[in-house]
Amino acid sequence: MKYDCIRPGQVWLDTEGKRIQAHGGSVMYLDGYYYWYGENKEFTDPERTVWHWGVRCYRSSDLYNWEDLGLIIPPEPDDPSSSIHPSSMMDRPHIIYNKKTGKFVCWLKIMEKDGSQSETVLTADNLTGPYTKVREKLYPLNMSAGDFDLAVAPDGKAYYYFERVHSETICADLTGDYTDVTGYYSTHFPRCHPPYVREATAHFVRGGKHYLVTSGTTGYMPNPSEIAVGDSWHGPYTVLGDPHPGDPSRTSFHSQISSVFKVPGKRDLYIACADRWMPNAMDVPYESYEKAFDILFGESSTEEERAWAGRMMGSIPKEKTKEADYVWLPIRFDKGSVPVIEWLDEWRIEDYD
Repeated sequence: MKYDCIRPGQVWLDTEGKRIQAHGGSVMYLDGYYYWYGENKEFTDPERTVWHWGVRCYRSSDLYNWEDLGLIIPPEPDDPSSSIHPSSMMDRPHIIYNKKTGKFVCWLKIMEKDGSQSETVLTADNLTGPYTKVREKLYPLNMSAGDFDLAVAPDGKAYYYFERVHSETICADLTGDYTDVTGYYSTHFPRCHPPYVREATAHFVRGGKHYLVTSGTTGYMPNPSEIAVGDSWHGPYTVLGDPHPGDPSRTSFHSQISSVFKVPGKRDLYIACADRWMPNAMDVPYESYEKAFDILFGESSTEEERAWAGRMMGSIPKEKTKEADYVWLPIRFDKGSVPVIEWLDEWRIEDYD
């Protein structure tokens, strides 16, 4: 099948007719091609011990039709202690290029068995690998570090935006080789507990303004996104609200944004790239699990309330992330600077300047 448009929320197949497996990832533009990489969930099953099967990458000349380039970071099934063993809870691959070292640097979030979250860092001479691990069990700033984004400034300095787990958002400067943090950081959006803590930060720059798109913390279930704007990499940031004002379900169109991609050659086309992790649970009202998360993570709930919350969470279908779909939508800027994401059944890159 050959595509001539983007259809958000519909099954998206590669040029071989297989489901695209690039979840929680990003798009890069290199040498005339677009590269889309992310978590490979093709063998993931809630009833099994396979969380991922490496990082997969696709290539396209038009953003519609994607050729499977295979695994750029394969799992290590023969090493149970490896952070990229299939049972390891690896999420959110992000890759940036270091002009000074000539290396592509990939960070992976790892949810450890003790409940903490660490980072694994790898480098390669080419985007498509092979990658070599240079750090495992890295706790940046001695913090448990959750969902994140990486960004590089025009001067080559790089920044790391992450959720300090169940607490606040951190912007940290990276070292010159992009494989660690320097120790300088700023804090943003302190919240009491899930579902209000912000995660899955996606950073982009437009017109000299820095934007951070985040989601709430409700596991794979979707929630209202939030967008904030600032004048510098470290802010301070002002919250503008939910960029999906036309979504009555308050679930970001049943998706979670993983990154924002500025399309080169287009004057003002920014794509919010999101995953619809739970297409099998779109009829579950957001208010139900929002309340359940509030009760389970709050400190003043009663035993009866916690029992109800447990039953509520137990009634939600198990995720089937290997069947997750993608919701890619253009960002419109209302009044010149306020990002708005509207639903489109289908849309074309060619329709934008």
